[in-house]
Amino acid sequence: MNSYLESLKWRYATKKFDNEKEISARDLELLLEATRLSASSFGLQPYHVFVITDAEIRSSLREVSWGQSQITDASHLFVFANIKTFGPELIDSYLKEVSDVREIPAEGLKAYGEFMKSKLVNLPEEDKQNWTAKQTYLALGNLLSAAGAMHIDACPLEGFEAEAYDRILNLDRKDLTTSVVVALGYRSELDETQHLKKVRRPKESLFTHI
Repeated sequence: MNSYLESLKWRYATKKFDNEKEISARDLELLLEATRLSASSFGLQPYHVFVITDAEIRSSLREVSWGQSQITDASHLFVFANIKTFGPELIDSYLKEVSDVREIPAEGLKAYGEFMKSKLVNLPEEDKQNWTAKQTYLALGNLLSAAGAMHIDACPLEGFEAEAYDRILNLDRKDLTTSVVVALGYRSELDETQHLKKVRRPKESLFTHI
């Protein structure tokens, strides 16, 4: 646990990446698996993750990301896109996976499926999109922690034009919208931010024991 806490202290939102250092294929697979294993409400994972290395696409994305250099200089760019709307098919597809993986009859999952549908399917469209967007942040947290443990630098980004991202990545055709972006790679020696002390709220003001 101490090593995990040390990795959290080590990481920071990297402002300048070394554009000559790349994440190895093996480490990338570990980051993807850590993201895949993330928790989500009901286990539904109502989002998709785009891993972007194409220089031309990333240059276009940088133009709609406040010109932030992390978009083009990092080794990899992860774009989390949440489902904009859904119906019972989201639950049905998940239950089929549960049935297949756990080797249990689909009929035995019917009641649970109806319960999930009663809580989610009839939500207003705006609430559905807010809910799916929140799920991407659970995966984001897992990705950042895994990257820190591997001493791979990361910078989560919200400074971008979501509609422009959706257009560049053709997300509308997939009923997806961009939620959050993460640049991953290795810090540049010229990034002065790495030398700053980490600032977090003290325990006394953050936690209340009842």
